[in-house]
Parts: sequence; C-alpha cells; structure tokens
Amino acid sequence: MSRRNKTAEVFGTGAGSELAPSVRAFRTTLMLAQKLRYAMDERLRTDGLTTQQAALITAVVALGRPSLAEAAAALGSTHQNVAQIVAALVRKELLRVEADPADRRRKLLSATERSTAYWRERDAGDLAAVADWFADLTPAELDTFCDLSDRVITRLDDA
Repeated sequence: MSRRNKTAEVFGTGAGSELAPSVRAFRTTLMLAQKLRYAMDERLRTDGLTTQQAALITAVVALGRPSLAEAAAALGSTHQNVAQIVAALVRKELLRVEADPADRRRKLLSATERSTAYWRERDAGDLAAVADWFADLTPAELDTFCDLSDRVITRLDDA
C-alpha cells in the first residue's frame, strides 16, 4: 500500500505535476519547511520554546558571541524579529545580552549555562526524531538533498 502525500495533491507538487519545475520545487520546499517546523515546534512546545528560538540559540553558539545584527543575518531574519526572540530567550534565561566592550552601543549575545544544560538533555531525543523524519531517504539521497539545497541557499544569499 503506497502512502499518499495529501499536501502534494493540494498544491500540485506530486508526481506528474504540471507546474514549472522551479515552482514545483519552491512549493515542495515551502511545504517541507512548514511541516518540519511544525513537527519541531510540537517537540519543543512542552518546554515553552519554538523552532525559531532553538535556531537562534544554535546560531549564537555557532557564531560565538554575535551581535544582534549578525544573529539576524545568520537566520535570514530582520533585526526586529530577532530582537523579539532574544527578549523571550533572555526571560527564559537561555540567552544573555551584554554590551560589547569595544562599542557599548552594540549588544552581544551568548548562551547561558542553563541553555547548555537544557540542550544537553534534549539533544539525543531531538536528533532521533529528526533522523526518523528523514528515514525514508538513503544516506546518498540525504547528501544529494543537502547539496542541492545548499546550492539554492547560496544563490539566495548572493542575490
């Protein structure tokens, strides 16, 4: 028994789609991103977090002590949107905001010890869930998926 992709039927992205290939790819990617974000939001909801908040913490840790502007650029979001996410994470004691010693007007972001401990507890379960979401793809298909997605992301970054 084959599984049906109801989203593909609704948005015309399934096999035999009459959409232009780039439009089909866009719609497929958009639907995938929305479904993945919803699934991760569901996992994080019990702790009062969102996928966007988790992504910001990931970016902050990866960048070291980025400014708000650097974090916004990394997420491909606006300064205002990231400032709202930062405020929520500061209230939850998962991020810290400090003045840059070299330029007191500039604010630097860093993850707190509480954040580090929280993610250490969650990581194994979250990684297992993500692996399950992509379980129908082989390692080679996952590599291809990532390579192709990275090319589109790079083109958008260069635009």
